[in-house]
Amino acid sequence: MVERLTVQGHVAQRHGAELAEVFGAIVSAALQIEAKIRTAGLADILGAFGQTNVQGEQQQKLDVFANDAMIEAMRATKSVAAIVSEEDDEPVIFTGKGDAAKLIAIFDPLDGSSNIDVNVNTGTIVSIVRADGRDAKSAALQAGTKQVAGLYVVYGPSTLLVYTAGDGVYGFTLDPKSGEFLLSWERMRMPEQGTYYSVNEANVGDFPTAYGKYLAGLRDGSLLGQRYSLRYIGSLVADFHRTLLKGGVFLYPPTAKAPKGKLRLLYEANPIAFLTEQAGGLATDGSGRILEIEAEQPHQRTTLIVGGRREVEALMTTVAVGA
Repeated sequence: MVERLTVQGHVAQRHGAELAEVFGAIVSAALQIEAKIRTAGLADILGAFGQTNVQGEQQQKLDVFANDAMIEAMRATKSVAAIVSEEDDEPVIFTGKGDAAKLIAIFDPLDGSSNIDVNVNTGTIVSIVRADGRDAKSAALQAGTKQVAGLYVVYGPSTLLVYTAGDGVYGFTLDPKSGEFLLSWERMRMPEQGTYYSVNEANVGDFPTAYGKYLAGLRDGSLLGQRYSLRYIGSLVADFHRTLLKGGVFLYPPTAKAPKGKLRLLYEANPIAFLTEQAGGLATDGSGRILEIEAEQPHQRTTLIVGGRREVEALMTTVAVGA
């Protein structure tokens, strides 16, 4: 039996010890989060924490646990100078590490946490950038093209870690016996065209007209020569993971209530867009490339459309004509 590579070993071979250390910290935190999720019904970890985060969203108990686990794991590294989290107003700076700490970890510690109470998939999303002499906040605001790595962990029937560091997309499956994420997909590719679209269709009445037209064209087959089926989980990592494997398109369009979009650019859209492009797909805000957006603040929101080339190109054409 051929021994499979761990994610830390894979990163070390391709990108060196500095980045491998960060991935080791992410694995450590993910194992803690996964263990809490797996026993959520047996421990006092379900439900709301009783506070709201900087987004104005009700924090779940697992949000707080996951955030603490990620921060402490990153604090223990030599190479991470600071973190930016969905759950914190400002970057958390790790003092006393010296010049060796050159990386900034930007993350959503528990995407889809509202699904925990009903036992639906959740995830962790991480973007890693270099400080390059900048303070943590300005380093975090770099365009997505400057990312060193983007990854997500999806907690589901099996727990998976999928990452890119600019040389393709690789997937790893958690082996519960060893506690290691082992290589299970090499150079993952998103199909150029799929058969599914993923969107909260309850909001279609609040979407711009062009998006409604696009979705109608997917449903009746008039847009791309085949009829598409709706698949929507409501957890970004779960919906994106299906899109990565099966193709199609995931959309979070602008709405009347959120004209600039709802998903966060730095720690949701950027890492997902990085993975999408490395897998051969496209990622846009409806008018341009997600990875080229210049952020103005850490919790900036954006619209997000990611998927196969044919679906995303058709969306951009439909929006352009509708404009």
